[in-house]
Amino acid sequence: MINCGVIMNSFCKQRRNLPFWMPITGIRAIFTKSLDLACAQEKRKNWESVVGLEVHAQIKTSSKLFSGSANKFASPANSLVSLFDCAIPGTLPVLNKKAVEAALLTALALNCNVNLVSEFDRKHYFYADMPAGYQITQQRLPLASDGYLDFAVFSSAVHKAAYKKQSKIKQLQLEQDSGKSLHEESCSGSLIDLNRAGVGLMELVFEPDLKDGEEAVACVSELIRILEALETCDCKMEEGSLRVDANISVNKPGETFGTRTEVKNLNSLRALARSIDYEIVRQIEVLEKGGKITNETRGYDPQQKITLSMRDKEEKQDYRYMPEPNLLPLSLLQLKLDPSDFRVRIPVLPEQERTMLMEKYQLSLETAIQLVNGRNIDYFLNVMDALPNLPVKKVCSLLLTDLLGLLHKDEKTIQECQINPRQFAKIVELVKNKKISHSASQNLLLLLYRGDLRHPEQVVEEEGWTMINDPKQLEVICKQIISENPKSVAAFRAGKAKIFKSLAAQLKKECNDKYDMGDATQTLKRLLEEKNL
Repeated sequence: MINCGVIMNSFCKQRRNLPFWMPITGIRAIFTKSLDLACAQEKRKNWESVVGLEVHAQIKTSSKLFSGSANKFASPANSLVSLFDCAIPGTLPVLNKKAVEAALLTALALNCNVNLVSEFDRKHYFYADMPAGYQITQQRLPLASDGYLDFAVFSSAVHKAAYKKQSKIKQLQLEQDSGKSLHEESCSGSLIDLNRAGVGLMELVFEPDLKDGEEAVACVSELIRILEALETCDCKMEEGSLRVDANISVNKPGETFGTRTEVKNLNSLRALARSIDYEIVRQIEVLEKGGKITNETRGYDPQQKITLSMRDKEEKQDYRYMPEPNLLPLSLLQLKLDPSDFRVRIPVLPEQERTMLMEKYQLSLETAIQLVNGRNIDYFLNVMDALPNLPVKKVCSLLLTDLLGLLHKDEKTIQECQINPRQFAKIVELVKNKKISHSASQNLLLLLYRGDLRHPEQVVEEEGWTMINDPKQLEVICKQIISENPKSVAAFRAGKAKIFKSLAAQLKKECNDKYDMGDATQTLKRLLEEKNL
């Protein structure tokens, strides 16, 4: 039985965090997601799910890992292929030092133990887009191991509150990417493009310590922010420069891990979340019907939103690993790559930024996540530095709700905003000093956003938005409200506290954004409690 309260609670949470102009199609999508969430929660009640990720990130270098061929996306097919890339006999690999530097910097940023000496292996398997019949990788002695990634998990549709999570990294290894098989309907077979063959990859193998699609998305999103900050991968999932494999299993509480399935080559965060959550529910349904989970590789179909079996893994494939005979062990010190020199090159990372915001500005974790994960932190910090003693809560409210609402409507980012941080800070200061009301601040923000070149104070004066700070005049308005509504006043004084909302609504209408509504409601309440009025 699905709990309708779960559906409505999830729906209301999501709707509350979205702008008022959301079209009906968007609202319908939110409700559908809420229904799916409720169904999934119901099925998972008596089960535990376990998720482990493998992430393949293309290294941002101008050439490939073992050849001088260019590393470019969307070039004409087979135009970036050297003799080594297509496995011509007698050609030898030459290691790209820049790729090693990028992988080393990434390993240190992810808190890994770096091996000063690592080794390359041959992993044998036969695909049409792998000309040599093997991949050069680092299975047995990788560049780095035993790291971890700290990240925050928060989705208003799923979680009541944000929480922090850590995923351990088993190893980070260098390896070659494969080419691409193109399955064209116009021809009877498949076409091969080797432009990608030999491009440098960092494979990050995470331990199975996540529980669902939301945590997996939060983990990969954090990894993307780190790699972009380090400039070691461009993380364009739609171009295939970052791909994720997810290993998923379910078990009863207290039991050992169940048989896992692997969903391969997920190239979007949405596909990652949906495939994991679908696979968890699918496995639970199979087990509850008395079936068994097959250890297999599956693919995700985004049209049907399901996973499909590709090949079973019941018989362990023998990759016949062997040391790569054409490459010496990778010695960092011989390449003059000292890890201690690289640590100083690591920029401030997202988790450090969130911690700073929470400690310096006393922000909640949820607000810190919105600022950092949404790439709004620089704008926020510039606003706070523009004028002294700005109220942090007001800055966050106006920035994250009103300004971002306008930007999202126009499909723009904060970096494209026409309102500079100092102008924004001035708007907040006007509210702080009770020069304008909150409603007027929203109108002012909208005018400036649409390109009004006047100074904020000039706009307020010329539009007649300046607030009246006269307690006596405010008291006159409140007394007028009381005298015009004797029945509502009597009901309130008789204990019906909810009546106050209707009286406050009338007061707001009378004030017409000319008075501070906090002061106005306090004055009205004080006068109502005085029985002689």
